[in-house]
Amino acid sequence: MSFQLSAAQITDYNKDGYLVVKNFLDANEINKLQQIAFDDGAMRKHAFDLNDQAGKKTKLTLWYKPGNDAYGLLTRSDRMVNGADSLMEGESAVCHFHSKLMQKEPKVGGAWEWHQDYGYWYKNEFLLPGQMISIMIAITDASKENGCLQVIRGSHKMGRVEHGFAGEQVGAAQRYVDLALKTMELVYVELKAGDALFFHPNILHRSEANLSDNARWSLISVYNRSSNVPYNEPSQSSTVPVEPVPDEALLKWKEELIDDSANFLEKEKDQALK
Repeated sequence: MSFQLSAAQITDYNKDGYLVVKNFLDANEINKLQQIAFDDGAMRKHAFDLNDQAGKKTKLTLWYKPGNDAYGLLTRSDRMVNGADSLMEGESAVCHFHSKLMQKEPKVGGAWEWHQDYGYWYKNEFLLPGQMISIMIAITDASKENGCLQVIRGSHKMGRVEHGFAGEQVGAAQRYVDLALKTMELVYVELKAGDALFFHPNILHRSEANLSDNARWSLISVYNRSSNVPYNEPSQSSTVPVEPVPDEALLKWKEELIDDSANFLEKEKDQALK
C-alpha cells in the first residue's frame, strides 16, 4: 500500500504548520542518498554560497526539473507526492516547483535568518500559499549542535509578514518575529537521517550556524498545485504535474546521473531562490 498520512497527522499539520514523520526513508535508502549526495560532482559544480549577517556561508544547490536520478526518484515517489497532496489545499494536480540540496558544513556553515518561504514566493506572484508545501528529508542527523531548523509553532496562521534583506538572505520583519515568540512556542526540529519534515510556506523558521564537527545536509522539495499559477516565475515547473514513481524506485530502479537538464539555478538568478 502506498504511503498515506493519518487524519491525526493532517490535523497536527494544519494546527502547527509543520509535521515530522520519523523513518520516512529506511537505512538502505538514506545510505544510498548519502553516498550519492556526498560524491555528486554536478551538485558541487552548481552549488553556491549565501552569506548570513555574520558572513558565514550556507551552501546550496537548487534545480527545477526532477528526472530519473536518485533525487528525482525520491521527489517523484508516491510517498512524497501523496504526502504533499494530503496537506496542500485545493484539488488540482501536484507539481514540483523546485528542490534544493542544503549543505551546512562543520564549523563554517552559516545561519538562516527568520523567514517564511512565502516571503520569497510572494515575489514570484504565487497567490495561494496554502496550495504549496515543502518537504525536507534529513540526509544527515540534524541537531541543535549542527544548526537544525527552528520553527515557531502555529505561526503560519499569521499570514505573510513583511520581509527585507538580511545579508544575502531575505528575512522576516523582526518586530513580528518578536511578537510571535511572545505567545507561540519555539521548537527545535531535531531529526535523524531519514526523517521527513513537512512545513507550510507561512511558518516562521530559521537555523543557527553549524559550529559542530558534524555536517548537516538535507534535501528540500517544494510542491505546488497546478491551479496556483505564478505570474512572475520563469521556470514553469510549478504548473507541470509530477509523474509519480513507486517508492521502491529509489533502491530498485537503475538511476541516471543528474545533469544540466535538471535546470539548475545559478547564483546570479537567486532572486528566485526560494
